[in-house]
Amino acid sequence: MNPDPAAQAADVLRRIALDEILKERTMADPASAAIARRVADRYIGGETMDEAFDRLPAIFARGHKGSIEYTGESVRDADVANAETDVFVELAERIGKTGVDSTVSFDLSHIGLVVDPELCYRNVVRLAEATERAGAELMISAEGSDRTDLVLDIHGRLAERFTHVGVTVQARLHRTAQDIATLLDRPGRIRLVKGAFLEPDSIAYPRGSAELRDAYLTYASKIVKAGHLVAIATHDRDILETLRAEHGSALAAEHVEFEMLLGLGTEQLDALHADGFTTREYVIFGTEWWLYVLNRIAEEPARVYTAIADAAV
Repeated sequence: MNPDPAAQAADVLRRIALDEILKERTMADPASAAIARRVADRYIGGETMDEAFDRLPAIFARGHKGSIEYTGESVRDADVANAETDVFVELAERIGKTGVDSTVSFDLSHIGLVVDPELCYRNVVRLAEATERAGAELMISAEGSDRTDLVLDIHGRLAERFTHVGVTVQARLHRTAQDIATLLDRPGRIRLVKGAFLEPDSIAYPRGSAELRDAYLTYASKIVKAGHLVAIATHDRDILETLRAEHGSALAAEHVEFEMLLGLGTEQLDALHADGFTTREYVIFGTEWWLYVLNRIAEEPARVYTAIADAAV
């Protein structure tokens, strides 16, 4: 059987996303950096916190809640991790002061996970305390499978002290059934995504596979039926329609919300809100958007054509 060209293209894009040398060369050249920035504009809220907050009124006007992330990952310097934590704390404090309806999302590796898990834990406690004061949920994003145990271990420690800290799980990973069983006994929202990382088939279901579709539907149904806080985070129209057919008004319960990314799934999210469901739109800001944007394009390789059009503007 010939490999799926779209799947091959997606994997190439994901490998490019991880190429730090290519990223540095691209962003060091003013002309190529300007082109990359035009492509990124579709998917990011801006490079500053002010720009991200400027996006919120339009999101709220469409009836959605917000989720803001200061983008970055895999920080390998303790001082940088501490400084980045300061930005997240500032973000939480601004949410509290303005009273906007937004969560704070982040990668643990952005605040020290790959430097030292204990450094990361100290930083995430600072952030958990700041979001608790602000009355905002704190959402830990998913990372590669090699970090899943570390992510869930830190979430478990946080769950002993806080009730508002959620965590993201990937339906692609074979281990996720057991992880969800564990998380159902902890407080904090479970955000369910398909999973965007390069993973071997021994660890994860192939993208676009029936196994992945079935896993997502199974996990979403399990969490919804358990009455646990859940964010159904997907743009997959088939999955959304199937969940609605199976669960109907149960998806309008207070513990359920649908989350989609800025620039993607806009019409779907608006339609879900119009039908009475709780909806949230995810906004990132910062200068470290390279990996995020290329992964978004890789999820649907046809977006390459959109990227070419954006670059040519």
